[in-house]
Amino acid sequence: MADGGDPRVLVRVDGLKMHFPIHEGLLRRQAGSVKAVDDISFEIFEGETLGLVGESGCGKSTAGRTILRLYQPTEGVIEIDGRDISTLEGTALRDLRPTMQMIFQDPQASLNPRMTVGSIIAEPLSEHHAMNATDRRNKVYELLDAVGLNRDFANRYPHEFSGGQRQRIGIARALALNPKFIVCDEPIAALDVSIQAQVVNLLEDLQEKLGLTYLFISHDLSMVRHLATRVAVMYLGKIVELAPRDALYNDPKHPYTQALLSAVPNPDPKTEAVRERIILTGDVPSPANPPQGCNFCTRCPKVMDRCRVEEPTWRDLGQGRYAACHLLEDA
Repeated sequence: MADGGDPRVLVRVDGLKMHFPIHEGLLRRQAGSVKAVDDISFEIFEGETLGLVGESGCGKSTAGRTILRLYQPTEGVIEIDGRDISTLEGTALRDLRPTMQMIFQDPQASLNPRMTVGSIIAEPLSEHHAMNATDRRNKVYELLDAVGLNRDFANRYPHEFSGGQRQRIGIARALALNPKFIVCDEPIAALDVSIQAQVVNLLEDLQEKLGLTYLFISHDLSMVRHLATRVAVMYLGKIVELAPRDALYNDPKHPYTQALLSAVPNPDPKTEAVRERIILTGDVPSPANPPQGCNFCTRCPKVMDRCRVEEPTWRDLGQGRYAACHLLEDA
């Protein structure tokens, strides 16, 4: 997708699939599979934030975890910093862990309640670096400073902190090994609205200081607009549209993107009063039994006969825009 003049590609995903088997009966025979991620491709450039948006259950989080190789992909290529990691195992994969880290959605569930904050942040250092206790403690203090927490917090436990503070601890742990690429899996979804802006501003500041590259997974379209450089829209395991942020928000091409953005409230009362909502009927199909043809054909307000039998191809619309929709073939 990148042209010769574009920044360096740090992450490349090509034809990625993550299917979970469905077993039935006493003999646990495979009766099918849940196509959580079904043939997605994109690139993330060094230093940018790619937003990944979509409804709950569309496969966003599974995609993020598969890219970091927390799951073994069913098919496809994942390249981080020019190296194919899709089939790496054991020590070879472990050696690459410092390059890529994750910030989880629920800060309470992702922090060990039996460990102090200092131990939680120091754990990656103990695993991957031969540092003495003094150096490790100093590094923990530096990381606490970087995320805006008091150094005295190192001796306290996760339950003693608010949700926003716990998420800062999770961010400090993710930064411990100086990663290049971080998957942010809905890092503000479990936080109060008043705290969300603080965490997002922290992520932006850290990106600027440390040159980080983010995959920011969220269903909050307003927050993604604030943070992302480019945005990918996901529906039922597939990416249906990918475009620079402003282009996507000002002129969405895919009917699903148009429906998603029509649901975002506008702060201007006059604009809000005349805003046209696109109401999608029906439920999202099961990823274990997606519809024939286009995945969106069962809910699309612009559906045509061919949409129900023929899967749309991923098209380059120019100026960094991509989409998969039969309506765009003559565009």
